[in-house]
Amino acid sequence: MKKLILSIWNFYADGFKNMTWGKPLWLLIILKAVILFAILRVFFFKPVMAGKTDEQKSEYVRTQLIRS
Repeated sequence: MKKLILSIWNFYADGFKNMTWGKPLWLLIILKAVILFAILRVFFFKPVMAGKTDEQKSEYVRTQLIRS
């Protein structure tokens, strides 16, 4: 099992070392993910239950479940 994991790891490590266009593309993918999940979340997806007590949170969830 350990030998299999090591061979898989070496396969991917060698593949990433020999990439020419892959490295900039992975950098672009990671940058895009950071922008989507970190920056946009801060501005567009405000926490609905921020600053509420546990009782208020449970009431909110209950009303949302009943409404659905």
